[in-house]
Amino acid sequence: MTTGITGFDHKRVTVADGVALNVAVGGAGRPIMLLHGFPQTHLMWRHVAADLAADHTVICPDLRGYGASDKPPAHTDQTYAKRTMAADVVALARALGHDRFALAGHDRGALVAVRAGLDHPDAVTHLASLDVLPTLDMWDVLHGVSASVAFHLYLMAQPPGLPERMISASADDFFGHFLDAWTSDPAAVPADVRAEYLRASREAVDSIVADYRASAGIDVAHDRADRDAGRRLTMPVTVVQQDWGAALGYDAAAVWRAWAPDLDHRTTTAGHFMAEEAPAEISKALRELLTR
Repeated sequence: MTTGITGFDHKRVTVADGVALNVAVGGAGRPIMLLHGFPQTHLMWRHVAADLAADHTVICPDLRGYGASDKPPAHTDQTYAKRTMAADVVALARALGHDRFALAGHDRGALVAVRAGLDHPDAVTHLASLDVLPTLDMWDVLHGVSASVAFHLYLMAQPPGLPERMISASADDFFGHFLDAWTSDPAAVPADVRAEYLRASREAVDSIVADYRASAGIDVAHDRADRDAGRRLTMPVTVVQQDWGAALGYDAAAVWRAWAPDLDHRTTTAGHFMAEEAPAEISKALRELLTR
């Protein structure tokens, strides 16, 4: 079974009290960290990471609560707040010898990346987000029956107990649904990789739900405080996403520009798992970002 990125070193790095992240590191040169999405692990970056490692130090962790990283119980809403998870990745970079680094995230990882960019602007030199909106805006654009595409956000926003039991009762069906529904090229997630995603997610139901629950509470509060204070992403930002603006009726570029004045906004015809479906396109976008 495929569990890591071929040719990369894999290690565990302590980033907070009682929390160590599983991380794959490869290549040499200016550092870039790649953060995975749901329901995945760092393995989703295998193609892009191998390409970028030709001339960059590439750092691919499993986020807190995912994959082979530690999964602390969510005793408070801070445990899986994106602020906490962003502090993890900054601590990881520093532990590996990088005070400044570029950061790209997909899906959940993009939310962590955005929070890292807002909280740690001196550390994050460039920022890329793949196929999400900032948390506050995500909730704002979901309306009526079109919001059914994001039913999982509402399920996992419920108080602890029921969501975890429901998902655990049919974990492979639940997580597999998104792997099927969100990809336009099923071959992009081959059987061994799919099996690894399902295994990892099945073993992390409580922490995955806690991550999503934070995005219906504490993360919204943090985003709103930043918006009210006029805080923005000060580094060059590239956004690549499906044309959700057209699908849900909003101006996606305008939403992002309110947070990121130095913005390159792109739409793709690839599915949600674009780093696996269109790795050359994503590598190109990241390389162009790093030249800005």
